[in-house]
Amino acid sequence: MSHKLQYSFSAKVWKYQPPVGWFFVSVPKEMSKEIRENAGWQEEGWGRLKATACIGKTEWKTAIWFDTKKRTYLLPLKAEIRKKENALEGKKLDVTLWV
Repeated sequence: MSHKLQYSFSAKVWKYQPPVGWFFVSVPKEMSKEIRENAGWQEEGWGRLKATACIGKTEWKTAIWFDTKKRTYLLPLKAEIRKKENALEGKKLDVTLWV
């Protein structure tokens, strides 16, 4: 794979309302715009872009998804990640992304 771009930001954990109940952090809009300009060509269906994420001491391979209504990428947080990093709804997290 080619050289990856690194982005760091802080954002609060939020929950998408039922029936789904997924947890996310939103990538800041300006950063999302830059990511889309630099790596958008790599997007797969539904605005999915492969990424590696790091929160605290936990690093994992994942994908960010472009939300056309919010004009930002969303990073989903699996239960395993939330548990390891005590990432409760409303908690501000420091996130590093490589895309």
